[in-house]
Parts: sequence; structure tokens; C-alpha cells
Amino acid sequence: MNLFLQQIMNGLTLGSIYGLVALGLTLVYGILHIPNFAHGALYMVGAFMSYFLMVDVGVHYWFAMAGSAAIVAVLAIICERLVFHPLRHSPPIHDKIAAIGILLFLEAVVQMFWGADFRRMSSPFTGILNFDGLIIPEQRLLIIIGALTLVAGLQIFLRKTMTGATIIAMAQNREGAFLVGIDANRVAMMTFGISGALAAIAATLYAPINLVYPAMGHLVIMKAFVIIILGGMGSIPGAIVGGMIIGFAEAFGGFYISTAYKDIIAFGLLVVILSIRPQGLFAKGAH
Repeated sequence: MNLFLQQIMNGLTLGSIYGLVALGLTLVYGILHIPNFAHGALYMVGAFMSYFLMVDVGVHYWFAMAGSAAIVAVLAIICERLVFHPLRHSPPIHDKIAAIGILLFLEAVVQMFWGADFRRMSSPFTGILNFDGLIIPEQRLLIIIGALTLVAGLQIFLRKTMTGATIIAMAQNREGAFLVGIDANRVAMMTFGISGALAAIAATLYAPINLVYPAMGHLVIMKAFVIIILGGMGSIPGAIVGGMIIGFAEAFGGFYISTAYKDIIAFGLLVVILSIRPQGLFAKGAH
């Protein structure tokens, strides 16, 4: 029974990280209809910024996380202003090519400063909690609690604030939002900023139990795209539910089948679910 509960904890941990990354990705897609392939690079930069702030500057883990979130949010806004905004009237393929260009550029910059070596980031939460034989590392518990808090906070922001309402209005009806005077530029910048901050926080939460290296965003962003397709493109609940589905599928599949097939399970699950429900689990649009 403890082994089963252990896999539930592993599934929740993976699902929380995937959900946070997919949440930022689906926000950008739902509002601006941009499949931001550079999101994985923002996730990677977030991990390196936290690593730099902790190791080279010597700040505490929490301050490193906040600093990394702020830096990556600004970086995401710069990408939106300098790259995606000028391409807003171009054919859709241009956005995709530009996003891949940003991804390669950011990876090259990080590799230039830190090299291609794998690095391990420390965390103050190194303890182990033992609940009658169920072993829960503190960092994994922090990931789950942190993800739930962020998702709840984002939902409150979107539902209860005027700024959040403008974001939802843009997602539901772009033309209608323009007609009532919503500033599309401000909403676009804010959306990219939130997306970047979520990616950086997810990376900082996950890095202590993983490794930090320039290509770390590749597999995560591939799975994030699987999640937002699975959940319904542009659907916020879909990103969370899809993240949990993939997280649990990987945890249980890796344990009961083989860890060698852990990453393939996500893509196999996508094929199965889309063959049954092609539009994804949730309807399109922010909810």
C-alpha cells in the first residue's frame, strides 16, 4: 500500500511541475494564439538564474526564486515586444520560427556563460518526512503545495481583479475586447510576464530534485505541449488536469511497467485520448 501511495506522491510532484509549465504556455496560446516553443528556454533560464543567485550571489532559496521569476518575466516581456509583437500580422508560421530562434539563442547564451555541464542546485528543504512508512521528501511536498498555491492565486487574480478580467476578455473574444477599449499591448505583455514567472518558479521548485543544464527545457516543453493539446488548447483547467494525468501516467507507468518507457507514456496517452476526444478534454478558451 505504501508503494502505491508513494507513486501517488510522485505523480502529484510531476503533475504539479508539468501543470505549472503548461499553465504559462496555455495562457499565452489562449490569449495571443502563439504556440510559444521558447517557453522551454524560459524554464531553463529560470533554473540557471536561481542557481546563479544562490551559488554566485549567495542569496536564500526563496529570494533566488523571486529574483529568477522577476528576471524571466522581464525576459518574456522583452521577447513579446521585440519578436512576437512585430510579427502579429505575419503568417502563423513566422511566430513558430521566431519562437524556435529564441529557444536556440537563449540556450546558446546560457551555454556560453555556464557551459554544457550538468549542475546540481541545493535547497534548504532536504529533510525527509515519514508518515507510517510513507516517505515524503520535503522538496516534493513543497512542489505540490507551491503549485496548488500558484494555481489558486492565478485563478483568484483572473476572476476577482479588473486586470485579470481584461485577460479573460481577450481570451474569450479579441475583437470584443478591442471594442470596449482593452489595451491589447498591455494584456500581451502581462500574459507573457506571468507565463515567464510561472516557468521560472516551476524550474526553481524542480531543479533541486533534478539537474540544471542548458537542454533541460526540451522534454518539459514537449510534455507541456502534449498537456495543452490533451486538455484543450487555451484551457486553464485543461492545463492543470492534463498535467496531473501525464504526471500520474508517468509515475505509475514507470513503476509498474518500466522507467525506460516513462517518457513515451505521455505521448502514447495523447494519441489514445485524442482518438476518443479530438478537441481535448476541455473546451477551448480560458475558464
